Amino acid sequence: MKTIGMIGGMSWESSAVYYQIINRQMKEILGGSHSARSLMYSVDFAEIAEFQHAGNWTRLEKMMIDAAQKLEAGGADFIVFCTNTMHLLAAQIARSINIPFLHIADATGAAIQKANLKRVGLLRTKFTMEQDFLKKRLLVDFEIETIIPDETEREKIHSIIYNELVNGEIRGDSRKIYLDVIENLGLRGAEGIILGCTEIPLLVSAHDTDAILFDTTQIHAETASEFVLN
Repeated sequence: MKTIGMIGGMSWESSAVYYQIINRQMKEILGGSHSARSLMYSVDFAEIAEFQHAGNWTRLEKMMIDAAQKLEAGGADFIVFCTNTMHLLAAQIARSINIPFLHIADATGAAIQKANLKRVGLLRTKFTMEQDFLKKRLLVDFEIETIIPDETEREKIHSIIYNELVNGEIRGDSRKIYLDVIENLGLRGAEGIILGCTEIPLLVSAHDTDAILFDTTQIHAETASEFVLN
């Protein structure tokens, strides 16, 4: 069994979900009381969010590289970011370590491809909806087109993530906003919806909509569990 190195704390709410999914998956695969061998380096999210909104990605890169290298030195066999947004720095992190980096876009792309979908809507933080690092990877490696909400919708999605979800605050009116955005993306041709922020599934699930949802947290964590054994 390989040891997972998890960079978490962004936020701790979603990191806890990663930990639960991975260990439940290991128990399901192996049976009995099995769980995953894992290490987690958890950061102070208040500090991370401050640097994100200030656009100080150079400082964030140094922090993430430091976390990844400490996990490698501690015995991790591969690295998982328990977050979507910080995959903006995935290439830099992967170059800084000598162990594999399990990218969330690859796990998500494989799941969408398996469902035979070609065009999906994307809900994420504003940082990542307006960048092409995920969209380009899905298009080039999986031939999947992504569409994003309009500017007003992006602002609402981002605000709810940072002002509510990362603090564990779940509000019905915010869920309604997300469901309206999902409906609008469907009208624009989205065959499915990527829940591309690790906090969004805390608010919206398959119980709330008929849209086909791709929960990147669930997909990424389950892929990490399979990677442990392969």
